[in-house]
Amino acid sequence: MKKIIVFNWKMNPEKEIEAQKLAQAVEKSKTSQFEVIICPPFVYLESLIKKFKNLKFGAQNCFWEEKGAFTGEISPKMLKNLKVKFVILGHSERRKYLKENEIEIGKKLKAAIKNKLIPIFCLGESLKEREKNLTQKVLKRQLLSLKEIKEIKKPKLLIAYEPVWAIGTGKTCPPEEAVKVILYLKKILNSFFKSKPSLAFLYGGSVNSKNIKEFLKQKEIDGVLVGGASLKEKEISLMLSK
Repeated sequence: MKKIIVFNWKMNPEKEIEAQKLAQAVEKSKTSQFEVIICPPFVYLESLIKKFKNLKFGAQNCFWEEKGAFTGEISPKMLKNLKVKFVILGHSERRKYLKENEIEIGKKLKAAIKNKLIPIFCLGESLKEREKNLTQKVLKRQLLSLKEIKEIKKPKLLIAYEPVWAIGTGKTCPPEEAVKVILYLKKILNSFFKSKPSLAFLYGGSVNSKNIKEFLKQKEIDGVLVGGASLKEKEISLMLSK
């Protein structure tokens, strides 16, 4: 199985021409060694998908309804019609700033899978929760979102462990610690689904060209979710050349 590298551009860059340059950097540096997925802002998705036909793309969010009076939302069916393959759900920034909870995220997961999208489901603890040794308790609560897809036959999703204290802070969770958390997640999910799911486990949180190799060489880590470093052409080149 190839290691997976997801580039989450978040609310960047400001102009489409800049988004195209970043995608070009990925296209130029991409090798058969990795499965690379780019998650740009919604406004760039259609043009990038049309221009870069050999790259894989994901969205950064979707709603749980397929259509209707939901101002400002993007439906999973719209993404499917654009030929988007993946969608990030449950990211800590949406939990923090938009107050998304386990029930809402669960409904989004169900809607995404129903529309043949592969969710990149994010979860992780804050620094305060970590210092209080609440990591496992927090993760167990966040996994409640998966109840919505428990009955789905052989669901396929990527699970990204992203400790909140390591996102955009420059602080990186030691690979050995990330492995322990992923082993804990695997233990819980082993007996969770009715039928055997297709799961891959990623680590995210200040991943860059200097530390990506340490995470990717871990047997239990199937890939990484990269934020800030994916907005720099040189970083993209260095990360994909590892």
